[in-house]
Amino acid sequence: MTFAKGPQWIAAAAAVLLVLVVADSLVPTSLQVRLGLHWLIEHFLAYFAVALLFCLASRRPRIVAAVLMGVAGAMEALQGLTSDRIPDLATGFCGAAGALAGALTASLVTDLWQALRTSRRAQSS
Repeated sequence: MTFAKGPQWIAAAAAVLLVLVVADSLVPTSLQVRLGLHWLIEHFLAYFAVALLFCLASRRPRIVAAVLMGVAGAMEALQGLTSDRIPDLATGFCGAAGALAGALTASLVTDLWQALRTSRRAQSS
């Protein structure tokens, strides 16, 4: 992944968040952090946040989205190796959908930001 010069702190925050999501996916259920929402919504929101941050920091949001969608599926599959969890296809799809939605949101934000900057430059010239 290549990152833009400015938002390296955003990439660092996304990496920390991704590590927390991976750790929370593989710890025993008694140590798991829950928000009180349905687990499908929690998976969607977690991968949405990670994808949004990584895509805002990256120059290649499509690659980031594809990788994070794969990570969502892999984390769900790896839960089959734990003794107290069962992998769930719908949960993996919700994580992948969150990653895709985060990437699309980041693309929309960056496109709007660029259009705003371009229009301001044209007005000031």
